[in-house]
This record gives sequence, structure tokens and C-alpha cells, in this order.
Amino acid sequence: MATILSYVPILNRLVAPTAKGIDLDSVEVHCIDSHPDKRPRTLKHLLRANHLNHSIIYHNLQFDNHTPHILCSAYWFGAQPEQLHHIYETECKTLDPWKPSPSEVTQEDWRDFLGDKKYQRAYIDFFEDALAWKHAYNWKKLVEEYMFGGEEPLVNGLIGGLGHPLIHLGYAFEFDSREIAIEALGLASVQYNFLHKYTDDPSYTKKSPFSSTSPTELLEKLANDDRFNGIFKEPGFDNIEPLFQNHESLVLEYWNAWELADPVKQFQESQEAAVALLVATVPPGTHSYNFFTCHVLTTSHAVRILLPFLPVKFHLSLVRQWWLLTLAVYIAELRPKVDPDYVPSDLKGKGWKYVEHEVLTNEWRTDAHFVKAIRAMKSASQTWGDVHERYLAAAVRFVDDFKGWVH
Repeated sequence: MATILSYVPILNRLVAPTAKGIDLDSVEVHCIDSHPDKRPRTLKHLLRANHLNHSIIYHNLQFDNHTPHILCSAYWFGAQPEQLHHIYETECKTLDPWKPSPSEVTQEDWRDFLGDKKYQRAYIDFFEDALAWKHAYNWKKLVEEYMFGGEEPLVNGLIGGLGHPLIHLGYAFEFDSREIAIEALGLASVQYNFLHKYTDDPSYTKKSPFSSTSPTELLEKLANDDRFNGIFKEPGFDNIEPLFQNHESLVLEYWNAWELADPVKQFQESQEAAVALLVATVPPGTHSYNFFTCHVLTTSHAVRILLPFLPVKFHLSLVRQWWLLTLAVYIAELRPKVDPDYVPSDLKGKGWKYVEHEVLTNEWRTDAHFVKAIRAMKSASQTWGDVHERYLAAAVRFVDDFKGWVH
């Protein structure tokens, strides 16, 4: 496993001179396209139906289509064909059909429309054409060209749109799905925003007045930093852009303060912090699980999925992208207190089988973020081990206590 001690900017990306990346084993890849059994065939058909019939952004271009996320997560938990159909039918009730874009997107001008959601259909058509004409239906070659290629590659902007492009890309690799891969490219294109510059431009990476290898320690310091007091009256996603417009230097202090001296260990700690931000910020009796904080966890899970598949030169910059999103969300949500005591240690005999049963049967089984959050906790426990059952305790508390999202 790699230990990286210093950083130098190379080709607009933050990499280490001898970086071997964050060395993790790949998760199991589900090759549903070629599997003969009914359950994987059902997932394949539903993913294609969603891809053909429903836009990736809907409801006045405000919301993301999460259908692939919940279908793949439920499948991973063992959902049967009828359960997958029920999830799909429930999701369909709120989605929009595709609408034409103002114009087509071409090889010559495809970067000109980045960040414009009105071009979502045009980007999907563009990437599908490129898949057929340039890459002989090899979706990984398509992703290599458009996600990882160029001076300001799309991969450096995956935290746009609350990280939905990042989440989508993770499911594409895990389920070997060209449909999800094309949608991930589409989302990365239409949700591309100002956040990419912090990764693309090495001048934003500079020494901070303080530092720590622990993301939890930095979040605790941030929670007590009175320089952020009163900058927002109400919590919410709409605070993120003003945060960078008016307080960029403060955010970047914390962004640059995280030292990746041992990248594998620091990534493990970041996953622990992601779980804590969702579950250990909810005082008993309040049931106040935050919809936006959930994205900190589900994007962390996506990073874990992607690291074994991505070119090594993007490993550290992707983890730092996640950290920037985490800081932005935490501040935008008014820095809620993280208290490990909010997560009971007495599980009353409940194990992962109990959690998995609840995921597929309780009243929230068709809530994409509920299912994805538990999926992320279980995956983290498998990646790092769970000797003290902290991931399990968080999952049990979440399953038993969840009563809907607070925005």
C-alpha cells in the first residue's frame, strides 16, 4: 500500500512523484449483460428501460434520476425480480421523459455546453454515437477518452451536482453497464461547475496554517471555528455557491489542511467520518437525517468503488474532491455536532442479516438514498473490517430510527 509524503503539480493534477495510488482490492463486478439468470437479466432490462425512457435530470432540471443507484443497490442486497420491478415502477412515477436539446453536441464543440442542463439529451446522444462509431461499444474506452482525457478532464468535476456524476460512475464500473456509464458522462457534462477548478488548477493547493491527517479532527476543529458563525441563517444546498464566493479562503484552509501521509489509512478514516456525519449528527428522538449529508457518504462509497479502476494519477485528487464536497456540505448545513454517543453500542442481537432484511422490506425500501446509505455502510465494513461493529451499529441505528429525510 502506498505511502505518499509530498505532492507536486503535474499536468494540472495533484499527484505524488512516486505515487502508486490508494491500493484497494476491487469490489465484485456484476456482469449483468451476459448473465443468463432471471435476476441479473431483470436488472439489465430495467436499467435499459430507464436509460431509454427517462431523462437523467428531471422536475424543471432540478433533481437527479437515481433509478440506477437504487436498482443496483437493492440487487446487491439480494432483491428478487418482483422487488426490482416494484422499485422501478415507484421511481417512474416522478421521472420525466426525454426532451430535445436546443441543438446537437459535436466532437468540435462538446465542451462548449458543459454545465448546461438543457443539453442533457444532446450529451447522451453524443456519447452514444461516440461509443458506437469510435469505440466499437467498448464503454471503458469511451470513459477513458471523455472522462479522463484532456487538460481539464471531466473526472476533476465529478462533485458537481452534489456528486451525482461520481455516484453514477461508480455504479457503471461495478455493474459493467454501458448505459450507466453514458449517463455518468452525461451528468458529469451537464452538472460541471466551478468546483472543478480547485482540482484542475494547482495554485489552489497550498500550505494551510494548520494540518491533520484526521478528517474527523479537522471537522471537529471546523465545528468550533467561530469564523463561520452566522454566515448563513438557514441550512441548505443553496448555501454552497455563496460559501465559495464569499469565504473561499476559509474553506480552502480546511481543504488543504488534510494531509494524506498514508493515503490508504486516511481514506479509511474518511469513510468512518462519512458514516459519522450521517448518523452521529442525529440526536436521539429527532430522526433528523440530513438528505444532503447523505451524499457525503454515498460519494465516499463511490470513491471506494472507483479507486481500483481509475488511473493512479487521479486517486488522490478524487479523494480530495470528496473532501472539498464534504467541507462544503458540512458548512452549508451549519456544521452539526458529531457525537459518537448518538449511536448506541447495544445492538440487542441485531446483525447485518437484520439490516439487509429491513432494507428490502420496510416502508423505505423504495427510497434511493435510504438504500444507498446502508449499502455504503455495509461496503465500508467489508472493505476495512468491523471488529468493534461500529459500521453495523450505525446501520442498525439508521434502519431503526429513520423516518424520512430532513432537507
